[in-house]
Parts: sequence; C-alpha cells; structure tokens
Amino acid sequence: MVVTKPGAGRMREKLLFQVRSTEDDGYGNPQSGDWATVFASAAEIIPLKGGEPVLAARLTGVQPYIIRIRSSAAARGMTTAWRAIDARNQNQIFNIRSVANTDQKNAWLDIMAEDGVAT
Repeated sequence: MVVTKPGAGRMREKLLFQVRSTEDDGYGNPQSGDWATVFASAAEIIPLKGGEPVLAARLTGVQPYIIRIRSSAAARGMTTAWRAIDARNQNQIFNIRSVANTDQKNAWLDIMAEDGVAT
C-alpha cells in the first residue's frame, strides 16, 4: 500500500457511521434494534490490493479497505460494533474491523473495514 499524506482534497466520499441500538424486548431483556446514524463524515476510501490475506479475502467476495476520516469526539468513540454506509449508495456497507489513530496526533483516523460480509 502506498502511504500518502492525509489531506482534505482526498476526502471525496461521504459516509454515515452507525451503531446498532439496544431495545427492551418487553420482558426486561435487551435485544438488538435498528441501526442509528451517529455522525456523517467526509472520507477517503482506499481499497487494499496486495498481500496473501487480502487476495484470499477477495476470492471469497470480501474487499478490505482503509477508510481515512478526520478525527472528532464522535469518531474517537467508534468501536468494531459500528458500521459505515456510503451516503450516496446505501447498498455499500462497510463493517468496521479496527480503528487506529495512526498519526498519534488525533488529526486523522484510519479505519480497517470490509465490504461484502454480513452485518
């Protein structure tokens, strides 16, 4: 993967970051509810192309990505239980696998995500 310096000019996509709500089932037990959008952000979506694990995943219909967004209080609260949806194409859903503050300055977040897996 070619490492490029983050910049606002590369943020061409708009993503909605969602978390599944927890609801009461009527008997006092929590159950998973609908997905709720927590925040929207401009993003750079970088498909991963090389390496044996990446190629193996692509053969099974899974495409790994790095999603780069500007850091914010809401974004820093993101976990692997969240997902991202392309705001322009609601059928493209990214399952979040990890969130990293790679620059260690809280300016950008790099999110490892996969498209093509069940949510």
